[in-house]
Amino acid sequence: MKLTIEKLVYGGDGLARIKSGEQTKTVFVPFVIPGEGVEATEIEQRPGFSRARLDEVLEPSELRISAPCPYFGSCGGCQYQHITYDAQLRFKSEILRETLLRTAKLDLASEIQIHRSEPFHYRNRTRFHVSAHPHFAVGYFRPGSHDLLSVRECPISSPLINRTLPAVWELGQAGQLPSALVELEMFAGAEDNALLAEAYFSTKVKSDELSRFSAGLVSRVPELGGLIAFYLNPDKASRSLEGQTVFGSSRLQYRVAGETYAVSAGAFFQTNRFVLPEMLSVVAGKKRGKLALDLYAGVGLFTVALARGFDRVIAVESSPVSVSDLRANAPENVKISAQTVEAYLSSAAGQLRPDLIVVDPPRNGLGTTVCRHLNDMRASQMVYVSCDPATLARDLKQLLTGGWRVEEMHLLDLFPQTFHIESCAVLRR
Repeated sequence: MKLTIEKLVYGGDGLARIKSGEQTKTVFVPFVIPGEGVEATEIEQRPGFSRARLDEVLEPSELRISAPCPYFGSCGGCQYQHITYDAQLRFKSEILRETLLRTAKLDLASEIQIHRSEPFHYRNRTRFHVSAHPHFAVGYFRPGSHDLLSVRECPISSPLINRTLPAVWELGQAGQLPSALVELEMFAGAEDNALLAEAYFSTKVKSDELSRFSAGLVSRVPELGGLIAFYLNPDKASRSLEGQTVFGSSRLQYRVAGETYAVSAGAFFQTNRFVLPEMLSVVAGKKRGKLALDLYAGVGLFTVALARGFDRVIAVESSPVSVSDLRANAPENVKISAQTVEAYLSSAAGQLRPDLIVVDPPRNGLGTTVCRHLNDMRASQMVYVSCDPATLARDLKQLLTGGWRVEEMHLLDLFPQTFHIESCAVLRR
């Protein structure tokens, strides 16, 4: 079927509409650009919409470029490599603005402030799937499947990660990797001169196999500072909480804006090498006061920056591995509360009057209970860091009823070439 693409939607697909009897049906097509005329084949039907495979671009957009990655379109990691970077940013900004208007009824009065990244080699952390049977392979699962696509490079990952990947291939093809290895995550330092490797195994591995693995890897990658082994539960739905240090240190020292952060294997840390200084500036910047509250604090990325401008900072985090790093990173004027945000606010919200609240929740957002507590809290400024525009819009809808207003909206492009949108709303009341 022939389609004209109207716009891009969150998730990376293009949206087109076709007549279906008396009704109009929405069709989602990947790897397209608004305004393009394409030939596509319907592959999935749902009530009210369908999904289609792109067969041919009949009328290409002037924004279309050749993707530099040989795996683009097969690997599920990137959705936008066929689009110029300036246009990617514009489309993401439009998606963010439209989502806020549709869900939160929030019509932004000012422009969304865009913070660019280097478009490639930006990822400091990449996880590869590994298979030993029927032959050795390292790569990514194809979209919507567990079919492993072998890759020899990843242009959005850091140069050090790309230098490490051939070493893994060499060891695997020589039979020097444990056959139970199913995932390998590489975490590179800010200067891309230090590496922490996290190896995930389906079953327990003998110590001599692990030693051979680490020796082979460090001989080929001298920047390797640590190799940590984790073991998956039989259903692969969860991972062991504590890793086994096979070689070196279980922590990487990551430097951002003059501060050094200890980040352990298994702890969350932002994955873009280039945008973090700007992110810190937006969140903490020149903000000053007596008390700041950092919710979902992680290892303390924002906590440490806030501690420079506030007399006291309360950092709330529930992940044990992140709390351990947070204790190592936090200055003396930081109080750490090792519990969930919901539990903390239920007992402390009425007792606090912070000058600033910072929230950086996971993808599912704050939720009704946390938003209610934030509305009840006597605070005048909040910074909401979001990795999902849909949950951001849902939460803002509730926060706006508490007297908050959006003063600034930032798009921090932590994930070029992909549909992912990292944003930051600065709120006041």
